[in-house]
Amino acid sequence: MDHDFVAKCAQIASVLEVSGHPKPGNVHRTQDFDDMVFEDFLLSGIAIGDTMCKAAETGSKYCDQPEHWDKIGLGQLILDAVTETDHWVANNTNLGIIMLLTPICVAAGMVNEVNELRDKIHQIMKSTTPHDAVNLFQAINLADAGGMGEQDDLDVSADDSLDKLIQEDVNMFQVLDISSSWDCLSYELTHQMPVTFQIGFPVFKQIRSKYGTNQATVQTFLTILSEVPDTLISRKYGEEKAREVSSHAKSILKEGGILSKKGQSLLEKFDIELMENGLNPGTTADFTASSIMVSYLDQYSDYRIEFN
Repeated sequence: MDHDFVAKCAQIASVLEVSGHPKPGNVHRTQDFDDMVFEDFLLSGIAIGDTMCKAAETGSKYCDQPEHWDKIGLGQLILDAVTETDHWVANNTNLGIIMLLTPICVAAGMVNEVNELRDKIHQIMKSTTPHDAVNLFQAINLADAGGMGEQDDLDVSADDSLDKLIQEDVNMFQVLDISSSWDCLSYELTHQMPVTFQIGFPVFKQIRSKYGTNQATVQTFLTILSEVPDTLISRKYGEEKAREVSSHAKSILKEGGILSKKGQSLLEKFDIELMENGLNPGTTADFTASSIMVSYLDQYSDYRIEFN
């Protein structure tokens, strides 16, 4: 896929995700957090454009050289995007989005069809190196995100972890796989992105064609939340609370979600409830962004016809 097209899809996905209203428990166009606001997320989505373009270019460069995919530098690309965001925004607004969108961009630079992406992403992830893992840890620490939580070994915040990654030859795929049993974003990146491709993308594509972009964004978010308990909530408040939030999302979907008047009313109440209790389904928002991006990449054939 064209590099500029891929980068624009990444930027579009980032800004549409945060614009979805009402996206319960998250920043959206009419709701800010105390420490980060709607405009911070817009800035972040725009700021990653150059790095996402570079990611697609890198994918194109190594497309026919799978034996050299260890040279792609996926970890460095993630670190570059986080660094660029940090120049514009003081808070961690998009680490999870960057971690998801960067391998998508690399893979998109290798293919012309969305149905080829998943396999390429998996191969790219498995071809990463210990240096990619080091750069990922540095990106997590720069974003001050807490990363994958405190671990007995290879803790992202431990001073000796970076050396251990190199000494023990642990690549980025392996270090994420360590966390995949409890962190759904890590699982996504080590299991061919099932939430993005099997849940989010189909919902966004279908709803957008019938009801429009905002409805598709919110319904995608709600669908993902209903099926995948949010890691950010479970990390802070426990798995039981995360399952409760997912169950609540499912009950709203049964009433139509944002596509019905009753569902809209329930969504607004759900948003208030989550905000009042400090429950932020942030990982769900990340998956929503990756789902939107894949949906826009799916329009590549139309893009080529229009611009060629």
